[in-house]
Amino acid sequence: MISIKMSIIYLFILTSTAFAGRGAELFKTCIRCHGVNGEGKLAEKSPQIAGQHEWYTIKALNDFISGARKNPVMLPYIKNLSQSDFAELSAYIRKLKVK
Repeated sequence: MISIKMSIIYLFILTSTAFAGRGAELFKTCIRCHGVNGEGKLAEKSPQIAGQHEWYTIKALNDFISGARKNPVMLPYIKNLSQSDFAELSAYIRKLKVK
């Protein structure tokens, strides 16, 4: 019998993998500032986001939406995204690697 802890881990892996498909599409709007591989761009003053923890990316996105973090350049790109979009995008960003 599978323990509850193992079930939760297994569910997280399955959902993260499923989210990554739509995440790639959502990430296309991030490339202009954050780079093709999420490496960031000094000229845009955009940080590297590749490999960032999903929980951190979701929190940052929600902070931009709520106004807790200010970024007038980024807000138009994320203001109409859902929490599901945030999860999918964050799962994709987590898998990015700077080349």
